[in-house]
Amino acid sequence: AVIKGRVDGLEARVGEFEAGQFSRTTVLTGDAAFIVGSAFNEADGPATESTTMEYAYNLYMNTSFNGDDLLFSSIETGNVGDHFVDGSMTLGASGEGGDALSIGELWYQFPINDEINVWVGPKIENVTMVSSSPSIYGEVLDQFANGGNGPVYGSAVLPGFGAAWTQSTDDPNDGRWEFSAAYTAENGTSSTDNQGMFGDDAKSALLIKSGYGTPRWQVSLAASVKDTGWEDTGFSTDVGSDRHADSSSTNIGLRAYWKPEEAGWIPAIQFGYDQANIDDNPTTADDSYADEAAGWMLGFGWDDVIMDGNSAGLAFGQRVHATSMSANSERWDGAHDTFSWEAYYTFKVSDNVSVTPALFANQSPNDGFLDDNNGVVVLTQFTF
Repeated sequence: AVIKGRVDGLEARVGEFEAGQFSRTTVLTGDAAFIVGSAFNEADGPATESTTMEYAYNLYMNTSFNGDDLLFSSIETGNVGDHFVDGSMTLGASGEGGDALSIGELWYQFPINDEINVWVGPKIENVTMVSSSPSIYGEVLDQFANGGNGPVYGSAVLPGFGAAWTQSTDDPNDGRWEFSAAYTAENGTSSTDNQGMFGDDAKSALLIKSGYGTPRWQVSLAASVKDTGWEDTGFSTDVGSDRHADSSSTNIGLRAYWKPEEAGWIPAIQFGYDQANIDDNPTTADDSYADEAAGWMLGFGWDDVIMDGNSAGLAFGQRVHATSMSANSERWDGAHDTFSWEAYYTFKVSDNVSVTPALFANQSPNDGFLDDNNGVVVLTQFTF
């Protein structure tokens, strides 16, 4: 009886400990990626062609306190470096950090009513705070995310807040309107004079997105206003992204996608176009910047290719490059002929394991002088 009593007490204490680990409304998920590949960069020559094996690892915690809200946090680590975090060769699955754990995102979402949601957080991306994703293309290279990761949707994980409205419909397949607004500040964590969230030097970005569509297709128009020399390098050439510290930019983005009713040889199609208009540039020849820049991408995706569950993708386009330089400029964009592409095929090993071999190449992605690159990578991804 004494032994049984001790066992019962131990079980009770263990039950209390386990119950306290997570809220009953918290769901923990995660993913891991083994990244094996090689890349050739014209600027470095054969010295950087060696095959590498690296990893990325992420945990995601979704907590709801009333069934309608969401507290989201992610923990990430990885050791990806060298070529796969180098500008145009950066992978969407890249995990930088030198094996150190860090908080990737931390934000809270709550509804105002059935149509309006609000986000706020110290670590959040602007594209998180829109009614729906601007893209359905599943990219390998980060530059093809969001229909082109350029000056409109290009961002970072920063302090911010936003709200989104989505029209209610009786039939979920009916067309609906949506509208979103999101604000982030690169210097939002700084107490330096004129910085912080709303100072003149906050280095802020305001994103506004409006769209109409159904679950199968959507057309959207977005505008972002960025100040204090905000630069977006994810899908831009050096001159296309270079900004003077006193400049501001108004960026317009068009996105459209369509996917067939059934999987087959007809692909889903994704289109993206970004136009940047830069103001307050200096006008001296020695200190000149682009007045306008533009870029585009086109992506295709196929489901159930050859075997059920397998998929394939192809994307290509021009990184955002200067199309007009400021007055008296002696500078020009040597990468005006920039062109990038990727192609991949995903083998679905099981519901939680996939293997994706991919090829990619970038012509004149940076300054147009000995900067072409290409590579091959195999991503083995695990979800849990």
